[in-house]
Amino acid sequence: MAARHKQARDPRAHWLLLTLTLPILFGALLFQGWTQNEVDGSRTKQACTEPVPQAATDAGPVLAVHGDRVKSASMPAGTVALTYDGGPDPYWTPRLLALLKKHHAHATFFLSGAKAAQYPDLVRQIRAQGHEIGSNTYTGADLGAASAARSTLELRLTQSAFAGADGFRTSLLRMPLTTTVPTLCGAEWPVVRSASADGYLLVAADRSGRKPADGVVRQFSQTSLAYRETGKLLTDPNARRFATISEGVDTEAPAMTEVATPERWLGTGLIWFQKLGRSFVAALTWVLTVAAGLGLLRLFVLVLFARAHVRRLERYRPGAPWLREIRDPVTVLVPAYNEEAGIGGTLRSLLASTHQRLQIIVIDDGSSDRTVEIANEYAHRDPRVQVVCQSNAGKAAALNRGLKYARCPYVVMVDSDTVFEADAIQRLIQPLAHPAVGAVSGNTKVGNRKRLLGRWQHLEYVFGFNLDRRMFEVLECMTTVPGAIGAFRLDALMGVGGLSEDTLAEDTDLTMALWRAGWRVVYEETAIAWTEVPTSLRQLWRQRYRWCYGTLQAMWKHRRAVLEVGPAGRFGRRGLSYLFLFQVMLPLLAPVIDVFMLYSALFTSSPVKSMAAWIGFLAVQMAVAAYALRLDGERRRTLWALPFQLLVYRQLMYLVVIQSVVAFLGGSRLKWQRMHRSGTAAAAAQHIGKAADGRGLPVTR
Repeated sequence: MAARHKQARDPRAHWLLLTLTLPILFGALLFQGWTQNEVDGSRTKQACTEPVPQAATDAGPVLAVHGDRVKSASMPAGTVALTYDGGPDPYWTPRLLALLKKHHAHATFFLSGAKAAQYPDLVRQIRAQGHEIGSNTYTGADLGAASAARSTLELRLTQSAFAGADGFRTSLLRMPLTTTVPTLCGAEWPVVRSASADGYLLVAADRSGRKPADGVVRQFSQTSLAYRETGKLLTDPNARRFATISEGVDTEAPAMTEVATPERWLGTGLIWFQKLGRSFVAALTWVLTVAAGLGLLRLFVLVLFARAHVRRLERYRPGAPWLREIRDPVTVLVPAYNEEAGIGGTLRSLLASTHQRLQIIVIDDGSSDRTVEIANEYAHRDPRVQVVCQSNAGKAAALNRGLKYARCPYVVMVDSDTVFEADAIQRLIQPLAHPAVGAVSGNTKVGNRKRLLGRWQHLEYVFGFNLDRRMFEVLECMTTVPGAIGAFRLDALMGVGGLSEDTLAEDTDLTMALWRAGWRVVYEETAIAWTEVPTSLRQLWRQRYRWCYGTLQAMWKHRRAVLEVGPAGRFGRRGLSYLFLFQVMLPLLAPVIDVFMLYSALFTSSPVKSMAAWIGFLAVQMAVAAYALRLDGERRRTLWALPFQLLVYRQLMYLVVIQSVVAFLGGSRLKWQRMHRSGTAAAAAQHIGKAADGRGLPVTR
């Protein structure tokens, strides 16, 4: 299995898929935000700086402008042109159509392109009943205040929406936010002139004093008021004829013409693109609600169980009157592969342990550097150190090789870049005095935390991993004994067949196997070891990708635990469910929070509320992180890095989970990725330990 992992290559195809699909999805989201904000937002028209030209002062409501020449027309006497702006509206449009049909009257609907794309069935229904359709632009924005490019886009998109909805284009245009011809003043007039040059016939409304007997163009929005006023006009005895605009003024060309097939296809594409945007927004809304709820629930649960962990009875801890203190010999397994930078610090810290009865076995996994040479130097100086060499076969194989040489009833497994506190092993093995406990997780701390990336990982270890472990112990479902520091009963290890090479997360796989074998796993927060974390985003990506992918493998391997009874069943139903919900599903959903907050800030009418919600969520996380740091005896001034972690680091972790899930579902096999070590954990641990000692914090003992 290890050989297969080494030969496997990172999956690449899903990144190509994401590269192709994400721009489409985000483009649809932005497009929907733009149209929805303009159509449904509060719209105002800028005040006119100058009136319409003299030639248009007495013009009729239907006009075409050619340079300085204005040609206009009005409805004949007794003819009423009913016109409706905006929509189609799913509630009022069908009612208006039914009312018009009842009185055998035709009208002109000036539709918003965005609404037409949203309700194409209503567009077809309007045409099918013999009514006329004109353009009210795509979003209904103030074209007088818009740029020339924006005005052109508004008109073209509307024509595309009509083409996709029912295969036609229109030559009728009503300028948004205008009523009578005099309201086409100021910056509106150049737009009127430009639209006329493109073949549009501009339609305004008659002044309110004009009567149906004189011939009139009436303008309504699709509302309840329009429905009532239409009913009155339809029964007005002075209105002898109800006509569309083109019927009333006898236009030179048909107001609506059929379009060619390619144009119809483009319009259909626009409708589907906008539909995708609406669906995306609706899905984001639900996902945001679920993700935010899960996130807050997790924080609340973590704090609740952390407090329970602090207050719990000392059932497994040193000092409990009914538990003996373990002073038996302990075997320490140190697998190493090209660890010349850190192996010396690890061995020095182990040999300085207050628990002196140690058998330290260094298993070299085919190193090509000075790892073996350095380990042999310590073996020559201290008989407790033993060096075993093997060809490169992976960490799990190295640990299994070391187990063959174990002579003690308790086994501690450590990483070869880990530096132990003097009393760490003594404290780590004490919970094993309880006969039901098969393994103990220690407290891993970040040593190289001076740089921002190190601080982010330090916060993650304390805020994420350690709070989780406190909760897992209370719920009896510890999911992982970390490879950096963990203690085991030798008979428990032998009972599950040692470490499996089925997954890339051998520590998680082993922990789950112990639960299923009936053993309990606990957390000893006072057993502290310092580790060196990745110092570059590339190294971090590789490490976390392996962790996440291996965890998914282990979860799948032990999925039947949810159906078992006893400790195995409790672990399965609690631990596996938690991992799936909060370490797989929530990270997959969490980017929605950031994307939707940005969307809300840009396109909703209340961006302040959206930002306040995001800041509130951040404040809750800061409070929980501060509590976690206090429990671990760490400085809380590190919290300044948390907001930046949420903006950068968290996004990287989301991508890791996404890639891991896609790779796992796709059946890809991942190779081992080794992190480059610099050996800074020992020096950093000594420096931080001294600082903690000076503050009286329980970091070193």
